[in-house]
This record gives sequence, C-alpha cells and structure tokens, in this order.
Amino acid sequence: MLNHITIMGRLTRDVELRTTQSGASVASFSVAVERDFGGRDGGERQTDFIDCVAWRQTGEFVSKYFRKGSMIVVSGRLQSRKWQDRDGNNRTNWEIVADNVYFGEGRRDNESNSFETGRTAYDSGRGASQPGSTPARSGFDELGDGDDGELPF
Repeated sequence: MLNHITIMGRLTRDVELRTTQSGASVASFSVAVERDFGGRDGGERQTDFIDCVAWRQTGEFVSKYFRKGSMIVVSGRLQSRKWQDRDGNNRTNWEIVADNVYFGEGRRDNESNSFETGRTAYDSGRGASQPGSTPARSGFDELGDGDDGELPF
C-alpha cells in the first residue's frame, strides 16, 4: 500500500511544540494550501487548511525555523484520528504526519526585498546576484526572432 502526500503552503499560526511524557518532542501546525484552480465559475481560488504533526527532530526543526506566514513544504503520510467530543459525538480528524519538512522559500533579507539562499542573495525583482548587478549567464544563448529555423528538431 502507498500512503504518501506532499503539500506546500504557508503556516497559519506559530508552531506549537510539546513534549510527551516519554520525552519525545511533537510539533503541531496548520498549513494553508491554495488549490491550483478557481471555483466553478473560474473565480477565486479555494484554500485548504491542513493540520500537520511532526515528531522528534523534525518537530524541533519546524519549531525552530518556521513562523506564522512561512512558506513550508511538508512530505509525509495522511492519517486519521477518531475521537469523541464533549457531547459524545464521534469525530474524525485528518492530519499529515510529517516525515520531511523543507523551506518553501529562501530567508528574507531585512534590508531589501530579496531572498537569501545559502551564500547567494537573489533579488526577487531582477534575478541578479546583487541589486543593480548584471544577471549571471545560464549557459544558454538566446535565439533571435528569425533563428527558429536553425533548431535541430
């Protein structure tokens, strides 16, 4: 059987980190995931709010590096929990148990509107290494308007 799910979205609130009686860390958080398509009439996109849980080191990592509004990628398995509410009604809760968590975007640079990933800062508006600099070449030459007849395929 296969039970694997990967989502990408923004945290709806700060991560809640708890410790079990046996000493294991567990982080609970919710991710807002926008659907790829609009409503029935092509209108606004729908958003799903998905509960997630991360155990041990993964939970500690999420708690340390992610905050409300952070873009996050969660990979894991979908799991249901059955419980009874105060009135005795049976309830079911669905959540993702995170196996792996990734940053969905680079770290924001406080001084400008750019993101920092590793050692290189990328300006979000220009794609250059530093604001005002020339973009790095990708290794591909651009074709002119009349050059498409020279393509080998």
